[in-house]
Amino acid sequence: MRHNKKFNHLGRTASHRSAMLSNMACSLIKHKRITTTVAKAKALKKFVEPLITKSKEDTTNSRRVVFSNLQDKIAVTELFKEISVKIADRPGGYTRIIKTGNRLGDNAEMCFIELVDYNENMAKEKVAKKATRTRRSKKSAAPAAVEAPATEEPKAESAE
Repeated sequence: MRHNKKFNHLGRTASHRSAMLSNMACSLIKHKRITTTVAKAKALKKFVEPLITKSKEDTTNSRRVVFSNLQDKIAVTELFKEISVKIADRPGGYTRIIKTGNRLGDNAEMCFIELVDYNENMAKEKVAKKATRTRRSKKSAAPAAVEAPATEEPKAESAE
C-alpha cells in the first residue's frame, strides 16, 4: 500500500532527482523562466518555493541552507540580492506554471515555469484591462465627447 506517499519520483534515483531539481532551480533563478515537462515543473515548484521563502530573511544560516540545496554561488547570490527584494511583500506563490501543449517526439505535456514577479507581459495585461474599461451605453459616452472640445477652448484662451 502507498498510503500518504505523495512524492513524485520522476522515474529517477534519489541522488539523480535531487541533482536534477537543484540544477533546474538554479536555471529558474538565473533565467526567470524555463521550459520543462509538467511533472518536473510541479516537483520543481515544491522544491524552489521554500528556498525563495527562506531567502526573504538574509542571515548566514538561511544562506547556508539554500546553498546546501542549490550548490551554486551565483544562483544563491542572485536569489538573495535581486529576487528576495522583489518578492518581499508576496506571502507565497512565487512561481507560475503555464502549459504549452505536448512535445512533438513523445507527446509529453510541456509547460513554462516562471517567477511571477518577473513576467512583464502579465503585469502589462492587468494594467491595460483596467485602463480600457468603458461603459456599454453609447448615449452617455457621446455627450461627454461633445462637451470636451468646448471646455478645452476657454482654457486655451485664458492661457494666452
